[in-house]
Amino acid sequence: MRAPARAPPASPACSARFSGWPGPKASTPDPQPRHPLQSVNRFLCALAATLLVAAPALAQSPAKTRPNSAAQSAPAFTYDQSEAAMAFAADLAVRRNLDPAWVRQQIGQAQRMPTVIRLMRPAPTGTPKNWAAYRARFIEPVRLRAGQRFWEDNRETLARAEIEFGVPASLIVGVIGVESLYGQHTGTFRVIDALSTLAFDFPTSHPRASARTEFFKSELEQFLSLSERTGTDPQSPLGSYAGAMGWPQFMPSSWVKYAIDFDADGKVDLNNSQADVIGSVANYFKAFGWQTGMPTHYPVSFDPSKLDLDTLLAPDILPTFGVESFTAKGAVIEGPALQHPGKLALVLLENAGAPPSYVAGTENFYVVTRYNWSSYYALAVIELGDAVRALVPSR
Repeated sequence: MRAPARAPPASPACSARFSGWPGPKASTPDPQPRHPLQSVNRFLCALAATLLVAAPALAQSPAKTRPNSAAQSAPAFTYDQSEAAMAFAADLAVRRNLDPAWVRQQIGQAQRMPTVIRLMRPAPTGTPKNWAAYRARFIEPVRLRAGQRFWEDNRETLARAEIEFGVPASLIVGVIGVESLYGQHTGTFRVIDALSTLAFDFPTSHPRASARTEFFKSELEQFLSLSERTGTDPQSPLGSYAGAMGWPQFMPSSWVKYAIDFDADGKVDLNNSQADVIGSVANYFKAFGWQTGMPTHYPVSFDPSKLDLDTLLAPDILPTFGVESFTAKGAVIEGPALQHPGKLALVLLENAGAPPSYVAGTENFYVVTRYNWSSYYALAVIELGDAVRALVPSR
């Protein structure tokens, strides 16, 4: 699971690939052979021109041609230089009954990552949210084709997870597609570097810097404890800039609590076992209260004569209103939504300068937001899964 964030999350980390310029075409024979003296003259002219251009550079003093050492990048900062990090390591070793030297070594080798700090800074105030643009990043042909292949390759495992946990295959497929494009983009940051950076150098400009610092210290603790228990080298795993790992992008604490060995091979592997990935995502949602058979949301419109929009939006995405209360405040729902047995929330999705979108979210919609605290994320996951399901032939 990614680190929670209210704003729509960034798209899954991916490596940009740049196309190089086409290489030179193969040489073709000169259709008009030159006289040997012509070739010599051309060579001498070229040599003279080269020497004329090079002469000023050759005349420069060695000091001017020597690289400027001040311009070279400074060595990476490692956390063995941080008193706070080393104090944390000592305390962690005592509380977790770990080898103090091992903990100091692992945290001490972690490097501060300026890119991680930059990526964790909040968006500038006033940056508009745009559900239509956000949705288009995930409901697109490449992800749909990859999702269809994933579903067809794992049809039996998805069916088994749905029976065992009560979580729809479409939701599992949607999460994995949004999180990592079915394992293609699982992150390129060393997890130990990302977690240490955010534990000890979380950007102070963030409005929740103090709480997030404590969160990432806890995640670093979970990561090192998990590494020690499983005999994994903490310096090796790669993940997102927030320290999320594997196809489902679980934070270390989620890996510890919810990751399962769904292929029964004796180990949990969220990087290479698609069965473990599927079972772990389903287990996560079940643990957060997924109710089998309940929709995630319903369409909603408004009766302007009764609309109390401020009251409907006040609880944010937390289901608060019964059907009677919801409709009394001007929300219009139809069909099965009128028989919904639980609470509802009015979910707002902004569209930059265009009119916003709304849905009536159920308790299951709220459960999806426990994976990532964003209504934009939740609806993208749901709609991607539904779109992939429509492409998979039934048997």
